[in-house]
Amino acid sequence: MPIPDADGAVLPHEAEGDHPRPSPVPAGGRPLLVRTRAELARARAVLPGPVAAVFTMGALHEGHASLVRAARGRARSVVATVFVNPLQFGAGEDLDAYPRTLDADLELLGREGVDVVFAPSAQEVYPDGPPQVVVSAGPLGRVLEGASRPGHFDGVLTVVAKLLHLTRPDVVLFGQKDAQQLVLVRRMVADLDMGVDVVAAPTSREEDGLARSSRNAYLDEDGRRASTALSRALRRGRDRAADGAAAVRRAAAEELGREPRAVVDYVALVHPLELTEVGDDHRGPALLAVAARVGTTRLIDNVPLELRPA
Repeated sequence: MPIPDADGAVLPHEAEGDHPRPSPVPAGGRPLLVRTRAELARARAVLPGPVAAVFTMGALHEGHASLVRAARGRARSVVATVFVNPLQFGAGEDLDAYPRTLDADLELLGREGVDVVFAPSAQEVYPDGPPQVVVSAGPLGRVLEGASRPGHFDGVLTVVAKLLHLTRPDVVLFGQKDAQQLVLVRRMVADLDMGVDVVAAPTSREEDGLARSSRNAYLDEDGRRASTALSRALRRGRDRAADGAAAVRRAAAEELGREPRAVVDYVALVHPLELTEVGDDHRGPALLAVAARVGTTRLIDNVPLELRPA
């Protein structure tokens, strides 16, 4: 499905002429693993450009693999990061429980042709402890996910800014599933003149529609079935786009409400760049976003759509 770019233009799933570029890493080989800033700087200095970056917290899956493939189609070299960022975890969230699977991550990244993997410790990224100066997400970071997770996006933007400075890519790729994060990173890059292209990749989904996420591993069998209510709600809402905003919201909320195991946080229909709720008479691009907790696992999903009320 097409996704809106920062200026409202539409990007296809992949440009028809795009094909993965050859990687210096032998097929099936492991990428160069670097742990320190100095090691990264030496590796980055000899990478042929253009260079693409993919930032991850590890526990990688097919969604990350698709991001890397998109990166390979846009650059000669690819740098990936694997770093569980403590700044974006709030009180009571699962920092310690977050899965760390570096060996498996390196295998996946090697298969997809990543050249360099930067997997630093928290001390390497924050040598003086929690930073005294952080990037504020501002009003865009206090709605939707930010309303449920205060300060989360300040932590996200701070680490993304640091990783952009350290990896110095020409292009960086993020998944559309984390739509608010994508909006905020684009805003930060534009507002602070960071000089990197931010590209969105389509949400990667399981066959039953569930958006791929490292947090899906926390779901039990019943929870896994219940979690598909989020993508069903998005489809129901998208199918009513021709009937206007109110019909979209109602259809999505009704579908999600049919799943008793899903405790709904929000069903929102917002402007794709401003993240403010659109009016019932809105025409044009919008983002339908949902969040719910299934058991102890909090899930999010979204779909861009075009409202066409009569």
